[in-house]
Amino acid sequence: MTPPHDRLTIGELSARSGLATSALRYYEELGLIHAQRTSGGQRRYPRATLRRVAFVRAAQQVGLSLEEARRALATLPENRPPTAVEWAGVAAAWQDRIDAQIADLQRLRARLGDCIGCGCLSLRKCGLYNPDDTAARTGAGARYLLGEEVPPPPASPGAR
Repeated sequence: MTPPHDRLTIGELSARSGLATSALRYYEELGLIHAQRTSGGQRRYPRATLRRVAFVRAAQQVGLSLEEARRALATLPENRPPTAVEWAGVAAAWQDRIDAQIADLQRLRARLGDCIGCGCLSLRKCGLYNPDDTAARTGAGARYLLGEEVPPPPASPGAR
């Protein structure tokens, strides 16, 4: 159990972490952080919770979900900093996920450049890449920007 002098109120944790108290309560509800309760029912967080909150915010910055952050935190100690070996395990587990995200962003950048080059910025109206909104048949959203193969432009009339 954390000594009483080494615990933070939700307001103190909010001020130190930069997160609203409602976000901290939500993180607690999801199991990302844990509070001890006083006899009056007030939350008290171990100081190590600041590190856990920073970890979650860093995970979100690289595009990971709160669930992914929760799973990673479940492998780390709650009341002390992780060792280098413990951290390396989390980093390795995220490496493939981050590499896939980078590849997705690179594909998006390449396709967005093609779209800007077309000038219309609307795949719905683009006569070259999406005549008659054919992309809508494959699902909602910007299908080609999401990684679907752009069909070749239709042959111009009279061309063989």
